[in-house]
Amino acid sequence: MYLIVGLGNPGSQYAKNRHNIGFMMIDELIRGAAFGPEKKNFDGITSDGQIETAKGVEKVLALKPQTFMNLSGNSVQKAMQFYKIKPERVIVFHDELDLAPGRLRIKMGGGHAGHNGLRSIMAAIGPNFVRGRMGIGHPGAKEAVLGWVLGDFAKADQAWLDALNGACARALPLLLSGAPDAAERYQGEVMRLAPAPKFDMRQLNNQKDG
Repeated sequence: MYLIVGLGNPGSQYAKNRHNIGFMMIDELIRGAAFGPEKKNFDGITSDGQIETAKGVEKVLALKPQTFMNLSGNSVQKAMQFYKIKPERVIVFHDELDLAPGRLRIKMGGGHAGHNGLRSIMAAIGPNFVRGRMGIGHPGAKEAVLGWVLGDFAKADQAWLDALNGACARALPLLLSGAPDAAERYQGEVMRLAPAPKFDMRQLNNQKDG
């Protein structure tokens, strides 16, 4: 069984924030695949599903922690303990400042780079889980980061945002295949299905100022 986590903050006021791109990806996943109704479990919202891969059908639990970002690890740990899921079979999708908008990178392990959701998960289960780093771009100044991640996506972002979330969901059979190059193939397929837009810093600054 795999635990697929999308990070975000609960509440309608945060729903369109850049920080909530992980929630958006999970919403897309459970809409388009064989997943059951959402339930409140493990201090989060969950949906049970199955994903058919090259090696067979994999059971999946999709999870959106409802603890607020900086306590996400509590929810993830509870789900892992209940289903006896190993950290290596946990995949966390989250916003990534250090990637241009629309880019995706898959990474096993590593640090948290100041991301409070990752920090909380690492404190709860250790660093050895898979990260789906979904690029939102950087506003350019450290003092602008909080307002950037807690700001809503611009209307101009909607096309690439929808494409990226859809591609991340549709290509998951590759990531769950167990192949040695699964992460590389998944990342490549996502970028093929949803090529990242060309951004420069002026565009990001215009969004920040607007």
